[in-house]
Parts: sequence; C-alpha cells; structure tokens
Amino acid sequence: MNFKHTLLASAILAMPLVANAALTQNELQRFTQGTELMFAVEDNFSKGEGSVLASINLKNDSDIALPKGKSDWQLYIHSIRKIQTEQAAGLKIEHINGDLNRLVPTEDFAGLAPGESLKVEFGASAWIAAYSDFMPRAFMVANGHKPAIFANTDTEDFTQFVAPIERENQLKRYNKPIDHTKIANAALRYERNATSLSVDKQDALKRIIPKPSSVDFNRGTTQVNEQWQIRYAGRLKSEVNVFVKDLADYGLQLDAQPDHIKSDNQPTITLKVDDTIASGKAQSYRLEIDDEQIIIVGSDNAGVFYGMQSLLALFGPESKNNIELPNVEIEDSPRFAWRGMHYDNGRNYHGKDAMFKLVEQMGRYKMNVLHWHFSEDEGWRLEIPGLPELSEIGGYRCFDLSEQSCLLTQLGTGPFKSGSGNGYLSRKDFIELLKFATARHIKIIPEIEGPGHARASIKAMEARYNKLLEQGDKKAASAYLLSEPGDTSEYLTVQNYTDNSINVCLDSTYAFIDKVTYELQSMYREAGTRLTNLHFGGDEVGSGSWTGSKACQALFSDPNNGVAGVTDLKPYFTQRVAGLLNKRGITPGAWEDGLMYDKVNPFNRASFPNKNVTANVWDNIWEWGVADRAHRLANDGYQVILSHGTHLYFDHPYEAHPEARGYYWATRYIDTKKTFGYMPDDVYANADFTRNREPIVNLEALVGRELPKLEKPENILGIQGQVWSETIRTEEQVLSMIFPRILSVAERAWHKASWEASGLSSKNFTNDWLKFAAALSVKELAKLEKRGVKAHLPVPGGVIKDGKLHANSAFPFLAIEYSFDDGQSWQVYSGPAKVEDTQSILLRTRHGSSNVSRTTELSL
Repeated sequence: MNFKHTLLASAILAMPLVANAALTQNELQRFTQGTELMFAVEDNFSKGEGSVLASINLKNDSDIALPKGKSDWQLYIHSIRKIQTEQAAGLKIEHINGDLNRLVPTEDFAGLAPGESLKVEFGASAWIAAYSDFMPRAFMVANGHKPAIFANTDTEDFTQFVAPIERENQLKRYNKPIDHTKIANAALRYERNATSLSVDKQDALKRIIPKPSSVDFNRGTTQVNEQWQIRYAGRLKSEVNVFVKDLADYGLQLDAQPDHIKSDNQPTITLKVDDTIASGKAQSYRLEIDDEQIIIVGSDNAGVFYGMQSLLALFGPESKNNIELPNVEIEDSPRFAWRGMHYDNGRNYHGKDAMFKLVEQMGRYKMNVLHWHFSEDEGWRLEIPGLPELSEIGGYRCFDLSEQSCLLTQLGTGPFKSGSGNGYLSRKDFIELLKFATARHIKIIPEIEGPGHARASIKAMEARYNKLLEQGDKKAASAYLLSEPGDTSEYLTVQNYTDNSINVCLDSTYAFIDKVTYELQSMYREAGTRLTNLHFGGDEVGSGSWTGSKACQALFSDPNNGVAGVTDLKPYFTQRVAGLLNKRGITPGAWEDGLMYDKVNPFNRASFPNKNVTANVWDNIWEWGVADRAHRLANDGYQVILSHGTHLYFDHPYEAHPEARGYYWATRYIDTKKTFGYMPDDVYANADFTRNREPIVNLEALVGRELPKLEKPENILGIQGQVWSETIRTEEQVLSMIFPRILSVAERAWHKASWEASGLSSKNFTNDWLKFAAALSVKELAKLEKRGVKAHLPVPGGVIKDGKLHANSAFPFLAIEYSFDDGQSWQVYSGPAKVEDTQSILLRTRHGSSNVSRTTELSL
C-alpha cells in the first residue's frame, strides 16, 4: 500500500550515505551533548507581514567534527512556521510534515570542526515574537543509529535554546502594516493596574465566584464545627457524598443521614429539592445561613450541588475545624445552561491527574460541560477496544518515519516515546473520570475530530491496515480505513500537514466513526451515565482534499448521491455523521466552519435529522468579516456555544510579552480581566481592537457590510473557554494557562452583570472587576493551590516617582516582592520604597511559598 508517507519514508531511507564520513552512535551522542543549538529571530520586518527571517546557530564545543560535503547525518527541528528557504549554509532544508523539518548536508557543506560555529538563516511564514513559538528537543540521526537530542534543547527553559527577543524587529510582528502592540513592561502594567477605586478585603473574602443573582448579608455570623449534622433528601446521596468529602478538607467530619432519619437536637445543614423555587428554572438554589441552621434548597439536584459550592465558597482558605460564616440569604439561578471548557490534550497529553483537577475545579465554580478534544493530528488520547492502534500508535510520537510504531514526532516531543506530550487515557481511567464528573454535574462531550485534523486516527488505521494485510485479511484490514490507496490529492493545511483529511467518500470512514461512538456509549453506560453529545470537529479542512480520490470521483458519478463535486463533500460528511449520531440518540456538534458553505451561508439546517445541532463559534477576528456567524447560525436554527478566540482562547498569552507562553493569532494577549469583560449578550460589543491593535470604532465599516441582528437568542446555549495545547507540554503549564482565566468564564456564563449594558468604560465594570480580582488573591488562589492547581500570577507593574519605587498588581492584595540585588534577596512591597540611582530593580508577585510570577525589570 503506497501511501504518500510510505513513499516519503522510502525516499529518506534510500538517501546515499558517505560511509567514510559516517558518525558512530558514540560520536553522535558526544556531538549533540557538546554542541549548543540556538534558535533566533533575526528580523520580523524583512519582508513585511507575511515572513520572518530566523536562524539556527550551532556552536560546536564537542570533540567531534561534522565532515565537509554530503554525509549521512540529518538534523531535525520543529518549526510551527512554514520554512520557505530550501538551502542555506550548505544544508538542504526539507519539510517532512506538520512542524517537523530536517537539515541535510549537501556537497557545498563546509563542515563544522570542534570550536567552530555555524549560522543557518532561513525565511519562514508569518512572524515569531514569542519564545514559545520555538519548540524544544531538536535532534540528530545518522547511519541508522539511535537519535540523539541536542542537550541544551532538552528542556522547557526557553532561554537555553532561544536567543534573546528584545529588539523592535523581534518584539513586533511586522512594520507593514504597523503593529501597534504595546509590549508589556513594568510601567505599562502600572498604568493599566492604576485605579482610584478601592476594595475591602473582608468584602473580597465574602465574594462568591461566580457571583449569585441575589445576596443579602445579615448581621452576625454562624460557627460551623463537628457538632453539626447533615440531613438530606434521599435523592441527593451522590451530591452529599461529594459534599462530605469537601467538608472533611476543612476538618469537618459531619454525620450525614437521609431526612427520614430522626434528627438530633443539633445545628443542621438541611438539603432539599423543591422544583417550584426560581419558578422552576433548572439548576437554581436558595441558601440560608442563620445561627443554628444552614438550608440549601435546589430546584433540582444540580441546584442543590451549586448551593453547596456557594456555601463552600464562603469558607476562608485557611479555615479548619471551626468555620465562621456570615449570616446570609442567597437566591441564585444560572445565566446560561451551557457553561463549558474545551480542553485539547490531543496535541499534547498532560496526564490523567490534569483532567481530574480540571473537572474538580469546574464543579467548584458551577461549570457543567467539559468539551474533551482527545483526537487530533498529533495524537489520539483514549483507548478504544477493538482498535488498539489508536492509542498504542496514535497516542505516541517518536522518530519512526514509516509511522508503524508511532506518529511522526511533533511539537517538541523529541524522537522518543518517553518524550513530553505522549500518552493516553485508558478505558478504565476514562470511566473513572466520567463517574467523577457526573457526581459534580459535569457532562463530558468527546470530540472525534474530522474530516480535517485527523492525522492521528488516519495513520493509526493505516498501521492497522498494513498489519492485517500482512496476515492476509484484506477485508478486515479495510474495515476502518480512513484513507484511500492511490489518492493523489494535494493540500497544505494551516498547521502544514499534507495528509490529515479523512476520506469522506469511503464507507469505512463512517464505520470507524460508528465503531468509536459505540465504544464511547459503552463507557458512558458503564459509568452510569449517557453519551448525549458528540463533537465531530469539522474545522480547517485543507483546500484540495479529495480532489485526487477515485472513491470521490465514483461518488460524484452517481446522481443518486446528491454530491456533484468536491465542494459538496463537507456538507455530505456532516449530514452523514449527523444521521449516524441521530440513530444513536446523540446530538452532534461542530466548529463553526464545519457548518458553513462560505463566510456567510450555513449548511441547510433542515438537511439534518437531529433536533439539536451545536456550533462552537470561534472565529471573531473582526476584520476577517466572519464574526457575525454566531448570529447567522443561531438564526438558522443551530444551537450556538460562544467560543470566541479574542476573549476565550486560553492558549493565548496573558500579556503581550515574548516570555509569555502561547499562540497569538486571534489577539496579542488575553488576560483574566479581558475574559471577565466578555459580553455574551452583545457579541459585537466585544469588538475592541484589530489584530494590529488598532481601536475599532465602527465594526460595520471595518467589515464592509451590514451585520445581522440576533433573531433567536434562545439558540445561544452559553459560552465556553478553550485551551489548545500546541505550546503546552506539561500538567503545570496547562493548568497555569487555564487558571485563573477559567474563573472569568464561570462568572460570565453564570452571572449577567449590570455593567454589561453600559460597557467596559463604566465605573461599575472597574468596581466589579476589582472585587472579583481581590477574591482571587485573598482566597481562590489558595484554594486552587491546595487542590494541586498552581494558577498563573500576573506580573506586577512599577514606576519610579520622586526617588521611590511604586508598584501594583492586577489582583488587589496579591503580594508583590522587589529585589535590589538582581534577585539574590527579595523584600515584600508594603509601600513606596526608596531607590538609589545605581540600583537595578526586579519585581514579581507571589502567592504562598512556591508560586511566583515571571520577574520584570524596572528601567531606571
């Protein structure tokens, strides 16, 4: 079976070798251990907006020489930017697939002796303005030996393998057009953090996140200790089990009994269900705290659970054994039924614990949907019975150009299966996660990505095909094949893949989707719940997919199929998958572009048999002219989840600074405040800046046409945060990128603020933000840390005025530290501190004993 990747691998393996110049395994190891490989941004302004000049610099401090001319060694690097240079410094630069590239010596290569250095300059698409755009774990292979990683790149510390990004033509993305981004520094942060408003620390301790609809604090307090008991309606047993464990974390081992058991004359936490409260609105609750009793009444089980979370939110972070609570009456209902978080660990797997920590905290802040993006080009993260290749091959990346034992290495994993980002969740672990989520009223929606972004499943099924074909069982081999032998289609995706589109014209494609769906349903049933929604992706399909497919040509030739050409294939795939899911009683979901013919026309909603079809609307780059799709899809009868890239994408940096991790294609940065200020009821009101950071004054003038109004607001189900993990390789990194921004999503999804009517310039917005941010610093960060979540801390601001250091933080009450001796010692900032003219000043924020922000240097 001659797939394109097999041909490529054969060509690579057939390269002529220079036997007398071959490196031994020992020499290969010594060279990569002793040679420093550094990436550098040379110039973002060299060719305008569409190109960057970058370089690879090799400093040979080993005792091994690379010989002149052609040789058998190859140097592999990851580049998220498509490299446009074909040859430099005597090295041929070849794109393998995705971000994997290699450098191969030609006859013109001058060699690299010990003590010498080599600079390889290359042009690439777009720009590079952040350290995390460069991937770690560059490696070499030679003469069939085991690959060897350049030692200085085998790290998550970018400073070890990326040269400083500090010049104007490195910090800015382009100069034609002008990039108006202000790069974050101490002075800019100080200006942005400055406010004449203040917030009371005691008020911050009582601030519940997300904010309830109605809160009435009364005089006095109530002391809760182990003398208390719990009495609950029998149907609440699951919720009470979680509640009892949560209380135990605060030293409260309370007796919990169903309400039909006689209560002792003790102070009691009473848990009830009454479907008439809040006019019967789902997930609502009433909480009363008064002296000897606490009463939580929910409109349903979920409402009681959320009432429990509000009670726990009033606990101080250091409370233990004897808990003092304010007397209060709370009436509360959710703003949206869908309060979600999308989590991609298809790109990089961060381990089982990261998922459990995320789910636990989602429940804590009343979020109820985890959209699990477990399949991608770079990985498949769930064990599927009957298709072991999906996890055993699709779950790992390594250096296997034939891809029969693993996927091509990508995203800085390196050449070994032990590298970062590898792994998958077993069936048993997923069932455990489902039970854990269900107990917290969280629905997990899996995503089987297709037809694009499906390389992991495609390659896994090709490996399955080859294995079974060798055994002589062609029928079984072809049963779940997602690609077609002899397909000559050519395309290049946004992520630089040439072979990641499922062939939508093969019946085996739908057999595969049905098989995986069946196995997912079985897992949900075993966990005691139901698979109600399944997302099938649909986004970013490479232009040119299926143009060279014989199976598709056969489909076009049959007039009964209603498919006349390639442009009909996306709706054909979407409708066929939707029909398949409809038979199983499952609601289909897709990313917005998977449901659109073009910029403005959705697929015919009537062609779907499903009662509901959900659409995640993400593409709101305002000047691209598609930010009205939320309204277009909702008006056409789709159920919309607002997932906008400019406010809700947590793979983006917290600030515009080269040291801040993340992609920045939608906007230069998204901090916790920006997400807090998202206004879901008025999508167009969120249009603040273009990608150039020019203020948007007239959105319709920018787009060049009338923007449709929302005619069917009932079809906006809610909002969802997103994290994509291309640059995120560890559990600590992913949790830091999600938290605390996810709390802003929880706030906006649950509570409609009064300031939304007047906008972000109002005093009410600033006041609400300060109270929210203060609650983060005085209690929520500590609670998160106790549960193993080290949240991102904002870098402080600072200026010198009248010979004194003045500093502030985006989060009131967050500890600020400063150093006058280049970080050798740190002092807590408590007010303006005298500064000597010769001193260098470093600033950082701190929470607890181990969580500190990035350090910033204050220019004198």
